[in-house]
Amino acid sequence: MHVTLRVRAGVPSLRGGALVREWRRSLAEASERGNFRVTHYSLQGDHAHLIVEAKGKEALAAGMKSIAARLARAVNRVSRRSGAVLDGRYHHRLLRTPREVRRALAYVLLNARRHWAKARARQRPPPPRLDEASSARWFDGWRPEAAHRLPEAREDPEVARARSWLLRIGWRRHGLVDPTELPGLADAALA
Repeated sequence: MHVTLRVRAGVPSLRGGALVREWRRSLAEASERGNFRVTHYSLQGDHAHLIVEAKGKEALAAGMKSIAARLARAVNRVSRRSGAVLDGRYHHRLLRTPREVRRALAYVLLNARRHWAKARARQRPPPPRLDEASSARWFDGWRPEAAHRLPEAREDPEVARARSWLLRIGWRRHGLVDPTELPGLADAALA
């Protein structure tokens, strides 16, 4: 599933370095919970995208309750604030086909690039690089010619390994992900 969590107006950006570090630490403790796992994520200014696997509605609800609480606590700890952080419940979309999974992976892992391009429509897109506020460094589906540009990850991953066929193997039928893609803006590259 592709899950989106939004934060309330007035909450500091989720992309601050201290918050990203706190989120990684907290997520590492909860990314795999039996029938629920977070396999990829990206933090944006006012929302977070997650790719999750869950065995049923109950596993999804319990897992997302834990993840949402961890994100809220991380924001409040780092920002030295208290109170509500999230703007309602999460939104989720079931991914049923290899193509949907491939598109969701590119969308989540390259979301910062997408937002940058939308905000600067007349400028050239930035050079490809991994988003530090995402799990992109743990993704093993980048195109080989891009691999030399990717920094080496030195710590243990904060995300769980995918177990489902769709998220491990199936999506690859539609091509590995190129870090120069602009997902949602140029879907022609995925056809």
